[in-house]
Amino acid sequence: MSPAQSLQDQRSADVAPGQGAASWKLEDAKARFSEVVRLAESGVPQHVTVRGRAAVVILAAADYARLAPAASSSTLASLFADSPFARLDDFDDVLVRERSPVRDAPDFEP
Repeated sequence: MSPAQSLQDQRSADVAPGQGAASWKLEDAKARFSEVVRLAESGVPQHVTVRGRAAVVILAAADYARLAPAASSSTLASLFADSPFARLDDFDDVLVRERSPVRDAPDFEP
């Protein structure tokens, strides 16, 4: 058995049954990063584990864009305009803090 075939067997052994996505140990993913990226681009998510625990998933850019669409607000002003506080219909101007009357300054004569 060739080293490449044994690595393929090791990688496929980490695949969860019926899941279709491959799982790589971190050191294997680093050594074969081009292959990991190629497989991810082909539409198969690549899971990477660190010390036996799931760490990251490598996805194709199109899949990522579909799952996490870009924010519709491009400026801070539009973000504030879309916030729930911009639509306070029950806001009453009376609730604004009123200023207390200012006392006249005392006159001190030398």
